[in-house]
Amino acid sequence: MPKMKMLNDNSVDGTVRHFSSPLLPPPRVPFATGSIRVPLLSSSHSTSVLRTSRDMSCDDEEEPARAEKLLRLIESLDEDSYSCLQIKVNQYLKRESDSQHSFILNVSKDEQEIFCTVMSDKVLEERLSFPIQSNSFRTAIKENRSLTLEDINQDQVSVIESSLDSSIESLLCVPVPSVRKNSISMIVCLANKEGSFEECDEEMVQQAFRCVCPILLRAAACEEERRLREECQSLLTVAKNLFTHLDDVTLLLREIMAQARHLTKAERCSLFLLEKERNELVAKVFDGNVAEDGTETSVEVRIPADQGIAGHVATSGELLNIHDAYAHPLFYRKMDETTGFKTRNILCFPIKDDKGVIGVAELCNKINGRCFSFFDEEIAKAFAIYCGISIMHSLMWKKVRDAQHRSRLSNELMMYHMQVLPEDVKKLAETEIPPPEELSEDFAKFTFIPRSLKEQEMTLAVMCMFQDLGMIRRWRIPIDTLAKFVLMVKKGYRDPPYHNWMHAFAVAHFCYLMHKNVNLMGNYLSELESLALFVACLCHDLDHRGTNNNFQVASKSDLAALYCSEGSVMERHHFAQAMAILNTDGCNILENLSRKEYTQCLDCMRDVILATDLAHHLRIVEDIETMSREGYDVDNQSHHQLLLCLLITCCDLSDQTKDWKSSKKIAELIYNEFFSQGDLEKAMGVHPSEMMDREKACIPELQIGFIKNIVHPAYKVLTTIFPEVIETLTAVETNRVFWERMRDVYKRRYSNSTSSLDMFEDESLEQEVLAISCDSDEAPLA
Repeated sequence: MPKMKMLNDNSVDGTVRHFSSPLLPPPRVPFATGSIRVPLLSSSHSTSVLRTSRDMSCDDEEEPARAEKLLRLIESLDEDSYSCLQIKVNQYLKRESDSQHSFILNVSKDEQEIFCTVMSDKVLEERLSFPIQSNSFRTAIKENRSLTLEDINQDQVSVIESSLDSSIESLLCVPVPSVRKNSISMIVCLANKEGSFEECDEEMVQQAFRCVCPILLRAAACEEERRLREECQSLLTVAKNLFTHLDDVTLLLREIMAQARHLTKAERCSLFLLEKERNELVAKVFDGNVAEDGTETSVEVRIPADQGIAGHVATSGELLNIHDAYAHPLFYRKMDETTGFKTRNILCFPIKDDKGVIGVAELCNKINGRCFSFFDEEIAKAFAIYCGISIMHSLMWKKVRDAQHRSRLSNELMMYHMQVLPEDVKKLAETEIPPPEELSEDFAKFTFIPRSLKEQEMTLAVMCMFQDLGMIRRWRIPIDTLAKFVLMVKKGYRDPPYHNWMHAFAVAHFCYLMHKNVNLMGNYLSELESLALFVACLCHDLDHRGTNNNFQVASKSDLAALYCSEGSVMERHHFAQAMAILNTDGCNILENLSRKEYTQCLDCMRDVILATDLAHHLRIVEDIETMSREGYDVDNQSHHQLLLCLLITCCDLSDQTKDWKSSKKIAELIYNEFFSQGDLEKAMGVHPSEMMDREKACIPELQIGFIKNIVHPAYKVLTTIFPEVIETLTAVETNRVFWERMRDVYKRRYSNSTSSLDMFEDESLEQEVLAISCDSDEAPLA
């Protein structure tokens, strides 16, 4: 066999020779999956120390045998797998150079990094990569010369040693050029030779790769095509999975997180949506939050859209790949300290629609890898496009459904409520508004029973309260506008046993009493807050159907479909109806407020009406009690919000502060309404709660528990802040004692009763309770 010669010999004065024979055009160099990145390092300018004199080089007589071995190697390169081909080439290089290890560093197509997927005979689970800029291998690539161990930065050597599971005693790195591109396509590395590396080792590598390089590059290109095909298939699967959840944003967000973890092999994922109005990133769905019972939990978290890693990505719109989370200045360490989760690395990418960033996904901790790779970045960018499209369509779909539900509700409302007659408005507007004492000499006292007024008198009484509180003059409310507003509000109430117009009037009357007896306006609340509170009291139960929030959700009503994702279904509907009335022609009593005042008033009304949900009250009751102990600070805005919430709750419960006869009558109305809901739930196949079940409820017991756990604590806090209203707390305590007497008598006389509503029809039972109370010092007479 003829002797293989090096072309363009330039080994003059001991300089290492490099071949420069034309090669077949190599295909595009691919990326492999996964990466281990190393920080940018300074390049070394050490010169080669290979022995190059002819007396130290390999014997030329060995070249025919080597050529024979090279042909056998080429014959064996019939695999489709790029990794298998590399293993065969590595085995050949190790044999021919008497080296312990051999591996190939591929130069990426953008010449920004070099990477390795096979070390000797081992296929790496995660590819090893080094950025080309400012590191030792840059010399081999830019200057097209070989490197030895002394030329390589120790940090990079350590990374290679960890992948080889072996220390490196000697190293030869030979660049393999691609003539057509006039650049380096690979760097072939030999490690731990028995003896020292010589010029013949470098020549052996160059001769071998003159033949095998085209084969390897084509195999790499085929593998790249397979990878791209698999990636496209994965993304198509992702798109299918995402677009099957467009009808539920929460499920969609969970699916996005699951797919993001799967595609990038991350431990955890958080997904934030951008709320542009508040400039906040909001996360309602988290990965990895598991309660003690094994169920997944989620708590809404809000962060400023310009802070932290997620904020930076949302603001810049650019992906951020952080190799060491704790070394990054934007990383918030206390979150790890709180959760016990150890964040090593982060891949954070923006989710966009056609108008810009709409969200941010944050992936934590690459599984089986030191950090997220360039491929993870690429697939995250492609995945983000699908996320943006699916989220945008899901939100649009929700808007369409909401519009449909609103349309149904509006039609239902229009069918049920007729517009007030112009003559009724004119009659009320032209009626002289009487002073409160003409309605009743006790009208401004806590002992007054607002339900004692006739229903037709209540609209005029509302006008009277507006005038007596100075709101008509202060806010320049036209009388005809106020008259139409009051009549529309009255029309806006349905006729369930309890949550009707009379209840609304009673709640508004207690608000009036608070203003008259403790001078709320100016001393505790602003004039605007007082207006918002009083109007909210009138509107707080508009269009109540006699069923609670749980029933709306369980029955899958249009109201639940519209509001259940936000919570407080009925309360949000009540506010929406209040807004509908204010927006009705001739009903806007706030029309003369300034733009700022108008917005603030509506915001306050919304917050106050939402606070009538007892679940909301129970969430903030500790804060209210703390405020009452520390003292109300009129300059503290949070104290204003807490006081408004306390006031609306006490107004809503004010029937419990009246005398025993009135309180008992109210209980009858309430439980008639509750039991009607229970009957509906039974018809739906749902087991109602005890208080809703007419066959199981013990009304006295339920009333005692209600007063003890809800009413009494609320009024106790109220009297702590306002000692002037102590009589309301006394009345509550008196009613509790009456209910305790009623319980004892009821259990003795009605042990076999099928409904505790029977007690309201038994006058002898009432007389026995009153007789017991007369003989006791625990409560005054009713």
